[in-house]
Amino acid sequence: MSRVPRSRPVLVEESHRATIFEVFFDLVLVFALTRLIDFMAGDPSALTLFQGFLLVLWFWYAWSCYTWLGNLTRADVGLVRAVMTVAMAAIFVAALVIPDAWRAAGAARGASLTLAAAYLLVRALHLALMFHVGAGDPRYRRQAARFATSTALAWVPLVIGAVFGGTAQTVLWVVAFAVDYGGGRVVTAASLGEVRSASHFAERHNLVLIIALGESLISVGAGAGSAVIRPPVLVAALLGFAVTVCLWWLYFDDAAPAAARVLADAPRHTRRRQQLASDAYTLAHLPLIAGVIYVALGIHEVLAQVAEYAGHAARERLGWGPGVVLYGGAAIYLFGRHLFLRVTVGAAPVRLVAAAVALLLIPVARLLPALAAMALLTVFLVALAAEERWRRSTPAGP
Repeated sequence: MSRVPRSRPVLVEESHRATIFEVFFDLVLVFALTRLIDFMAGDPSALTLFQGFLLVLWFWYAWSCYTWLGNLTRADVGLVRAVMTVAMAAIFVAALVIPDAWRAAGAARGASLTLAAAYLLVRALHLALMFHVGAGDPRYRRQAARFATSTALAWVPLVIGAVFGGTAQTVLWVVAFAVDYGGGRVVTAASLGEVRSASHFAERHNLVLIIALGESLISVGAGAGSAVIRPPVLVAALLGFAVTVCLWWLYFDDAAPAAARVLADAPRHTRRRQQLASDAYTLAHLPLIAGVIYVALGIHEVLAQVAEYAGHAARERLGWGPGVVLYGGAAIYLFGRHLFLRVTVGAAPVRLVAAAVALLLIPVARLLPALAAMALLTVFLVALAAEERWRRSTPAGP
């Protein structure tokens, strides 16, 4: 019996599920996201928060490209696995240098160049795999060539920004992402990639979100430090845990299964399935992931403040910075959840009210002690989860 060469891509079937190797890839990505939390926590200014968000966009887009690829061909076989392992190493290196990526002088300039080179390598390896997988498919190779054009153009401002540093770096890296991502959206507008396994595609996004939620708890411990044995700090940590549980509940209790069924029910070789995958998962999961990161950062800041002023925490107000990050992160997450449900199951716009309420609570929260502000967010999310549960259990009227 002849054997298929190990270097040849193995196309996936409808029944394909996420592999252990892909979960490993997700863990490396989420490690980079936790490094972003550390980076922003060092100086949570508006500029730093924006720079962190820009890197979230970068890492998410890179991960999404490999997820689409893994839905076409098995990621844990032969040459594809070997190349993705190198890409993981590049993501790992990028994560290590994130804290110094925007400092303009000395050895830190090397950090920005290292980050740019690592991201460039991640994207270049993906393009190489696209050409490899599409060896027998002229249509797919033409799409890969179009992707390569916009991606290569994005490398110019990416490298130049890393050389200049400072404000120029931020501006040029925004341009680089806009060219890379915008070009990719234009390429796929007329010919979206095929979703060969709906269950695999939904599962990959579910896994990366649950890993991000789990890793966000590390930030809770980092913010508490050795002061966690103090009662106010311990209470704040438990409230942070409760917030994370609520975020999990609001997505995984009903939204994720319902959306996965809609994606699976869409006929395989139709634009409907591809559009659902692109909009509900690649696009709508971005604010979900970003929301988790900013909520984790907000919890980190609250715990650090409670630990610092544990003796008189009741008198120390939260302030604008931590309030915007904590409640703004929750609003971003709730907006992403609304968009996710809107695209898949047709959720009513009323769900946007929850995101708006989270934003409206920011001026209130910043006047409260940090512990009380955390409790307020917890109560809000618990009430929201309970209301969602009640609404689903209530029979529809005649």
